Amino acid sequence: MPYYRMVGEVPRKRHVQFRAPDGGLYKEELMGEEGFSSDSSLLYHRHAPTAIVKAEAVDAGAPGLTPNLPLSPRHFRTRDLRPEGDLVSGRMLLAGNSDVRISYAATDAPSELYRDSMGDECVYIASGRARFESAYGALDVAEGDYVVIPTGTIHRWVPEGPVTALVVEAAGHIRPPKRYLSQYGQFLEHAPYCERDLRAPAEPLLVDGEEVPVLVRTRGGLTRLTYAHHPFDVVGWDGCLYPYAFNIEDFEPIVKRTHAPPPVHQTFEGPGFVVCSFCPRPLDFHPEAVPIPYNHHNVDSDEFMFYVGGDYTARKGSGIDVGSISLHPAGFTHGPQPGAVEAAVEAVRKGHTETTEMAVMIDTFRPLDLGPAALACEDTDYAWTWAR
Repeated sequence: MPYYRMVGEVPRKRHVQFRAPDGGLYKEELMGEEGFSSDSSLLYHRHAPTAIVKAEAVDAGAPGLTPNLPLSPRHFRTRDLRPEGDLVSGRMLLAGNSDVRISYAATDAPSELYRDSMGDECVYIASGRARFESAYGALDVAEGDYVVIPTGTIHRWVPEGPVTALVVEAAGHIRPPKRYLSQYGQFLEHAPYCERDLRAPAEPLLVDGEEVPVLVRTRGGLTRLTYAHHPFDVVGWDGCLYPYAFNIEDFEPIVKRTHAPPPVHQTFEGPGFVVCSFCPRPLDFHPEAVPIPYNHHNVDSDEFMFYVGGDYTARKGSGIDVGSISLHPAGFTHGPQPGAVEAAVEAVRKGHTETTEMAVMIDTFRPLDLGPAALACEDTDYAWTWAR
């Protein structure tokens, strides 16, 4: 993260003795990225964070990814997927490659403690409310929140009723785009959001317990480690590495007189992919503007779009609706449905001045393979809707 936070109790200097009221030493843990060369935080535990009493391999199952062949645009209806498991075990794999896995989850069940040691996660809450609990503290999250979870963070999800979410699991770190930040990490004035829009844990979350299981994902698979003491025993932490939430409605759209391309909507970047937020905004205001996207062919990327709210003028007649996902792969030119350009121009002539659409887009720079959940909810007529 680009800025420093301090939560709970920490000593005045790093790596010095820090004692509990009973005189015992708190146990210091450095959580750091890229060895000792990037962002980090120091956490102070009541008990040793290294003390485990059991380790068991867990069958992760086959990844179940198949190539997008024959090459074609795809439409998936996530509302046709049946809820199962929780926000960790119930992830239904939609698409993925060596850089990223994208899943959908629908549940009202709390998860077990979990640590993803393969990379950062970005969980978009599409509907409902939940409490995100971690060694750093807790966050109350709700519809429209992105929750960015650093690699190695022990956490769990506690829904407050039914929740649906899109889960992005990276093979590295997810961060704000570099062009939004100064050389020292502060958000710049042209950025579409800033530090004030981010929510992070504000106080410690202290939980007692012994022999507590934690599901751990590594590149080798899944392991369930049993810790001698509950890992939520952190009395304080400080640094620039921590989970945080950002709501899509706090994204400030950048507009032009004519149609602006998707990079103006970029919200995060990861290894081999970007995440963009399409939010309500004024329509293009050049007197002769065509106020919807032009046909485009991104030769280097696959476009994965999750439609989360509003009216999709450019997609009328395609079957796209809230809860839909479209996948437009490299090798295919895509754009407005037949008649959409004329309808949009006429709507502006009649005084329509803004768009209400909301969507989360993931552009990947390697081809996305298809997961079993996507194939189970596919609208197989979608590819032919431009020819009607």
